[in-house]
Amino acid sequence: TIRIALRITSRDVPRGLCPRWFYLIFEGERKPMKNKIKNLLKEKPSGREVELHGWVRTRRDSKAGFSFIEVNDGSCLKSIQIVADSNLPNFKDEILKLTTGCSVRVIGKLVESRGKGQDVEVQAKEIEVFGWSDQSYPLQKKHHSFEFLREIAHMRPRSNTFGAIARVRNGLSYAVHKFFQERGFLYVHTPIITASDCEGAGEMFRVTSFDLDNIPKKESKVDYKQDFFETPVFLTVSGQLEGEIYASALGDIYTFGPTFRAENSNTPRHLAEFWMIEPEMAFCDLTQDINTAAEFIKYLLQYTLDNFPEEMEFFDKFIEKGTSDILKHVIEKDFKVMEYTEAIDILKKAEVSFEYPPEWGKHLQAEHERYLTEEVFKCPVAVINFPKVIKPFYMYLNDDDKTVRGMDILIPRIGEIIGGSQREHRLDLILKRIKELKMNPENYQWFVDLRKYGTVPHSGFGLGFERLILFVTGMKNIRDVIPFPRTPGNAEF
Repeated sequence: TIRIALRITSRDVPRGLCPRWFYLIFEGERKPMKNKIKNLLKEKPSGREVELHGWVRTRRDSKAGFSFIEVNDGSCLKSIQIVADSNLPNFKDEILKLTTGCSVRVIGKLVESRGKGQDVEVQAKEIEVFGWSDQSYPLQKKHHSFEFLREIAHMRPRSNTFGAIARVRNGLSYAVHKFFQERGFLYVHTPIITASDCEGAGEMFRVTSFDLDNIPKKESKVDYKQDFFETPVFLTVSGQLEGEIYASALGDIYTFGPTFRAENSNTPRHLAEFWMIEPEMAFCDLTQDINTAAEFIKYLLQYTLDNFPEEMEFFDKFIEKGTSDILKHVIEKDFKVMEYTEAIDILKKAEVSFEYPPEWGKHLQAEHERYLTEEVFKCPVAVINFPKVIKPFYMYLNDDDKTVRGMDILIPRIGEIIGGSQREHRLDLILKRIKELKMNPENYQWFVDLRKYGTVPHSGFGLGFERLILFVTGMKNIRDVIPFPRTPGNAEF
């Protein structure tokens, strides 16, 4: 039994019933703590009593009057074997009817396993069935295509692949914060609803409270003064601009949140809703920006290898062979820094028939990026100094008046994983760029003020979190590394 002493003040009881405080003694039966299977599998077979909860993966029965049940709770890839004796009171009525997908609570002793591939198992003292599952359960013991699993996104986390991806995604989310917090960055929550188009591309989702069947108009134009925010607003494509506000006051900051693009693209590389990590650093030039980005990538990859060996072994075996070796390669190699103009020259001279012919003044395509990292330099590449016509207004203008101090970091198999730049901190030139691009200066007055009052050189970058998960897992489609993908024509679950 256990004895629990609870201190109760006079505020908790009727007046006059007790002195100022007293001890209440409770005696009851000691219950075992609920255990994670991940931790149980690391223990020695001590014979101690344990309690675990999970879902049945398989059940097989022996002629000797035992059932062997594989139970998984999502804490790791491996399941733990439960040995159920026919003497259990619910053996015939419930245990022999367990099928894949049933949820159970098990109490028993952690003992040495006689089976192969496992050190411990649980001799069941009690098995309680929480939820039944029949043969219509969609995740049977066979291969399921990723396309099929996307259609049942509410069930796919129970599969080995998506359980492993979820654990890695969770771990890398923690690692992102750990990296920046250890270096003195402040985490800033930037708005999801914004009136600013950070990229200048116009591919943004509008936010409105209007009845779309009865939109108020004034002089044949939408009367936004009657809308909730009294101005056109959108779902953000980036937290960078607002991040600059806090970097201009606090030094080094970062954002980590959802962003949105209304781009009608059905490629394996694009989502309408995705997560971005965006540090912004005051008193920082392009070289320092690149160095921080490279250190960040290497840190995250090493964290994955150190903390998820079981999952990485699974990805190597079932998703793409050599995934761990590719991560190690990126960690070990220095990043090659090269001019955009040089990259175009190399691509033009390449004896390769590209689907999109390289040309100065145009964006690098994924095939170009992979060629540079996988065939030419065989290492990550940071491409710098892009034509200003293909980059946003806020990038630092070089003396040639043609290029800006932007940088894209390219890695094997993925291509671009980070985009960033040194920001234009000179007041006259930021006003010039806003005017050139015919942007509404009123929407960016606060942005201009940052250059007007105590401006400093500053830089930053953005890393698409899902592209990072693609790289570390070896998965091929970005829709499979986010819990609930949002793409053209798809907003289910």
